[in-house]
Amino acid sequence: MKPNQFGFCGVRGNVSNQQHTFNYGYAVPVTVEVIETEAIYHFRPGSRVLCVGNIGCMLECDFCQNWQTSQVKHLDRKNIRFYSPEDIVDLAIKNGTDIISWTYNDPVVWHEFVLDTARLASGKGIKNLYKSSLYIEIEPLKELIEVIDIFSVSFKSMSSEFYRKYTKGRLDPILEAIKVLGASPSLHLELSQLVVTGLNDDGMDAKNTARWIIRNIGSHVPLHFVGFHQAYKYTKAKRTPLNKLLELSDLAIKEGIEYSYIGNVCKRNISDTICRTCGSKLVERYGVTANVAGLDGESRCLNCSTKSPIREPFYSVNMEAKTGSFEPLQEFSYMWDDNTNGIHIASASDLSDQIGIRIQRLPDCQTDVYRMSPNLGRITVNKKAESELGIRIGVDSNDRVNIFPLLDRAHYPVE
Repeated sequence: MKPNQFGFCGVRGNVSNQQHTFNYGYAVPVTVEVIETEAIYHFRPGSRVLCVGNIGCMLECDFCQNWQTSQVKHLDRKNIRFYSPEDIVDLAIKNGTDIISWTYNDPVVWHEFVLDTARLASGKGIKNLYKSSLYIEIEPLKELIEVIDIFSVSFKSMSSEFYRKYTKGRLDPILEAIKVLGASPSLHLELSQLVVTGLNDDGMDAKNTARWIIRNIGSHVPLHFVGFHQAYKYTKAKRTPLNKLLELSDLAIKEGIEYSYIGNVCKRNISDTICRTCGSKLVERYGVTANVAGLDGESRCLNCSTKSPIREPFYSVNMEAKTGSFEPLQEFSYMWDDNTNGIHIASASDLSDQIGIRIQRLPDCQTDVYRMSPNLGRITVNKKAESELGIRIGVDSNDRVNIFPLLDRAHYPVE
């Protein structure tokens, strides 16, 4: 880059003939989610993960759901905080999350911060999950492979023209990067494809995707077809219909994909993991809620003893705590609707002490209790069952909290 020139992502530039990164440590408030939010279904189902999202992106997708922070020209600085690598690792430990997920806006554009923090986390026994479009050169990808345990790659299409027109990126480097991951057997890898109404939902894209995966990395790699909602520049099309997602998933299975899932849909019996030998249900899912129902401690089917693809099915350290009952100092409700099956509960200011959050699920009042530590920005609460109408939220503090409705599982709403 020339002197005083910024790169496409808006967070790197040339100052006095030296290359600089300007977003090191700058993030949206850190959030606790479940691992299924990251389109990871075959690694520690139901585990809670610390999600860390940055600002800037190396793509500009017309349908980006997090455009207020991925596109720096639209950024409002009140929506970002600064964290050191030590801060992130400390938050993971204090909130009982043993996986850090690099997510939301693409982590490629804060590569140095990811490497520094991931190395520190690995030394503490914390896993690293990298959710990315993977538009990255091979050399920095190799650096990531040294510290990342789980990759969730989200790509948009198998069409080069699609990438040029709607993302301002290129497809070939992404496919080459996925091949490198596929050749690294120690990694856990899952792929997801966003299905955008009217752009890549005709079925041919799904077939081409399935064929490429089988030919280049193997039919065993899970493939998620993810519904989209209207966002950024692409607001006139409808949400991806469920029947369309099911149709594309069936096409992928017919092509030979062993495990195909549906994302951004709350519905029973559409994204369960099924034993390929006897047809028994191994993991039940509703939205991002997972229940390991049919596996033993060695991840074998309880019915026929076939080894499943699920890794560490009962290894789950999470932030839910049996803190006993408490009398909330404030209480309010949120009701689910057709567009919203989850929320972020966010502290409106920096907390001086941890607070307790009680979630009563309506109408049966099943209760979950969470602890929210200082410096943790948000926790996620999702609808757990079709019969659930909404939730009643109780907080054992007078600190003000905000509620942000989630339109999709990887959506990061801002003020």
